[in-house]
Amino acid sequence: MSEFVDSLHEVFERLGRIRTRRMFGGHGIWHEDRMIALVVNDTLYLKADSESAPHFDALDLPPSTYERQGQSMPMSYRLAPADLFEDRHEAALWGRRAYEAALRSGQPPKQKKPPAKKAAVKKAAVKKKTTTKAASR
Repeated sequence: MSEFVDSLHEVFERLGRIRTRRMFGGHGIWHEDRMIALVVNDTLYLKADSESAPHFDALDLPPSTYERQGQSMPMSYRLAPADLFEDRHEAALWGRRAYEAALRSGQPPKQKKPPAKKAAVKKAAVKKKTTTKAASR
């Protein structure tokens, strides 16, 4: 994990607990099981929608983009304002905006995966049950 991503726990301390996870060559940032931000090349982008877009537009903060079939495609994540890194109250305000945009998106909360050990035990139990049934036939 990058030093920048690690620092976001402190940046968003007034918002509440965040989780980070590697994904798509960057990192996803979650708050209360909703993805509120994306980090690409140590640049923070916050979840945005039509309701929160005017706040980003007022500061001329562009969306994150990716290339698809030779075209630049905008995402629903916008560049975070620089003040957010210096002022924890600003970070909490922008974090809440991103969280509210995530809630409005209609996407269900990200379900946490069970730890690998429990999943392996479940698979072994299912396999044993299936083997026992086949042997009794």
